Amino acid sequence: MNGEEEVVVDHRFKGLPPTAQGLTLAALAAERRNLFTDGFTTPVIALSAESVAHNLALMESYSARHGLAFAPHGKTSMAPQLFARQIEHGAWGITLAVPHQVRVAREFGVQRIFLANEVVDAAALRWIGSELDADPDFTFICYVDSVRGVELMDEALRGTSRALDVVVELGAGDGARTGARTEAECAAIADAVAAAPTLRLVGVAGYEGEVPDADGERVRAWLRRLVALAADFDKAGRFSRTDEIVISAGGSAWFDAVADVFAEIPELSSPVCKLLRSGAYVSHDDGHYRHLTPFNRVPDEGALHAGFRLWAQVVSRPTAEQAFVNAGKRDAAYDLDLPEAQVVRDARTGEVRAATGITVSGLSDQHGWVRTTDEADLEVGDWVGMGLSHPCTSFDKWQLIPLVEADGTVVDYIRTYF
Repeated sequence: MNGEEEVVVDHRFKGLPPTAQGLTLAALAAERRNLFTDGFTTPVIALSAESVAHNLALMESYSARHGLAFAPHGKTSMAPQLFARQIEHGAWGITLAVPHQVRVAREFGVQRIFLANEVVDAAALRWIGSELDADPDFTFICYVDSVRGVELMDEALRGTSRALDVVVELGAGDGARTGARTEAECAAIADAVAAAPTLRLVGVAGYEGEVPDADGERVRAWLRRLVALAADFDKAGRFSRTDEIVISAGGSAWFDAVADVFAEIPELSSPVCKLLRSGAYVSHDDGHYRHLTPFNRVPDEGALHAGFRLWAQVVSRPTAEQAFVNAGKRDAAYDLDLPEAQVVRDARTGEVRAATGITVSGLSDQHGWVRTTDEADLEVGDWVGMGLSHPCTSFDKWQLIPLVEADGTVVDYIRTYF
């Protein structure tokens, strides 16, 4: 944990037991407290230890089976402990989105980083250049998608001893996010990289999740454009300065399409690193990705398990049709879907039952609005366990997340750095 085990528990970390004040994280984890009976306060989020272990193993085997190198997108969690576990499970390295995240990953010893974004900030580029110069074993790759961007990168990196590796980003179509829109633009960018002594072209990349009106056919068509671009670059000798060609794509919704199309990559002049970047799989979710996961389309490959559950307590029951819990926008991911009431833990008996007739209908800053039917069995003091949609915004709301076994035993604490 790079010294994080010596961090002292205090007021910074919501949901932790007040009686843990002054303990180090290592000491608190060693106590193996129970989430429900050993002093944790609501609201509190829990990450399933079993689901995390299952999901890590599943994507490791999936990547190996399809011949893919795997650089999961770390911006999903920004949790170095999870970075380390992903690398232990065969990940090539970690994908990130902005320079601050690179600094976090480097602080925790990550040696291979793919930055799925353009970097034109001179201060950040100079720092990246200094990291490359100081550590010959550090691998760093980032996007370029404009000639102007190449010029800014080259200007900022003058004086560094190692060239910075870049991949040309092919945009996913009109109306998509970043990336050059045409193959001709990509070629012009590649020419600019070739003329920049501080940069080295090592491949092509993009994000198929931005394909407009994405479906299997459209996504695969764009991926084939990406592969064809790499083949054209190789034929033109654009990869002559690298001994490995990187072709990269892969969010969390279409990695089955990436696997299919990358299996068609022709033989090129150098070995190809087929780099998949899906990141939301570690915790998965109970909303957005539950519906979009490729494993729904290829069930023989396995299934991811949702990892997060947010526990809140019923603090008000003003009518038979309404209740309020003490978790709101500050605690729950809500940018895509509202939390899903799943279970109730009875305050009197400790028994857990299905959240029948209970629906989260809205969120205030610190309250969840709950609608109930005649079937609902819910009292003030009961704990409501809720599934969450979109793991990125679950991780970024909690600096310290209990890793919890099925019986409620907390076995570790996951630190995040957003």
